[in-house]
Amino acid sequence: MAGPAGLALRPRLAALGRRLLGLSAASSGDSFLVNGSMTVEKLKDLCREDEENVNPSYLLQLYTQAVLDITYFEENKLVDEDFPEKSSLQKVKELICLLLEPEIVIKESSMHQEPLKVLGTELLECLYWRKGALLYMYCHAVKERGEWLTENGEWFKKCLNDGIHYLLKMLSFRCPIQLNEEVSFDDADTARLLSDGIFSDTHLLAMMYSGEMCYWGLKYCEEGKQESHKTNLESNSESLYCSHSAVLDFREQGEKILMTYVAVCEGPLKGQKWNTATAKQILDYFKTLPK
Repeated sequence: MAGPAGLALRPRLAALGRRLLGLSAASSGDSFLVNGSMTVEKLKDLCREDEENVNPSYLLQLYTQAVLDITYFEENKLVDEDFPEKSSLQKVKELICLLLEPEIVIKESSMHQEPLKVLGTELLECLYWRKGALLYMYCHAVKERGEWLTENGEWFKKCLNDGIHYLLKMLSFRCPIQLNEEVSFDDADTARLLSDGIFSDTHLLAMMYSGEMCYWGLKYCEEGKQESHKTNLESNSESLYCSHSAVLDFREQGEKILMTYVAVCEGPLKGQKWNTATAKQILDYFKTLPK
């Protein structure tokens, strides 16, 4: 029998199996669901093997990939349906909780290792990117729904706050490369990108998304109520998803991240068709706000 990781995974694999049964009826051989199903079945077999024959990190990496595949299908369905007003908030919460599970399993398995060590950079970045991007897409869909926003303003701001935290965390897993006499690149543009912590298009998108969400927080949430809202959020027993409780300074964080985004897009990535118009408009908006 597999060790603590296998034991922690067993009920979760059973739950994923039930989830797949329900989703498969609504899909026509979707490749992500097929891959997710194959991975779940492989994991079930591995969890039956002797502990010494199974690497727990490998089990958790497979589990993470299965979660990513299955939730990707469900996220796409939400996007295609434009996040239905009556049901999408609960569905988003559910998907975020699923995407949090790999790190929870690591803790339950008493592996005494950080998630980055167990899962690797790419998988962990993907988990945080998917959580942040899902909240970005959800907030983008609901921000213009005036009546909903009036009734659910606190949740909206919580979604923004958590989404930005997830994206910033995603950007933090790879440390910017510090250029010096011992570390140099023949390509100056590549050196600039790496020193700014940009290792892929996804990193750049994460910057733009988090900057936009900071803007929405200031534009659509009630002005002058950030402090009282902070108290409400930090004392709210029904926390949305994040383990953190800190509420961001939307303006400060937005300015910082979008200035970097614009500088990179108009510097080393000039001519690569990265649009900076929206980022510049947001930065101009920040300038109109009182200090």
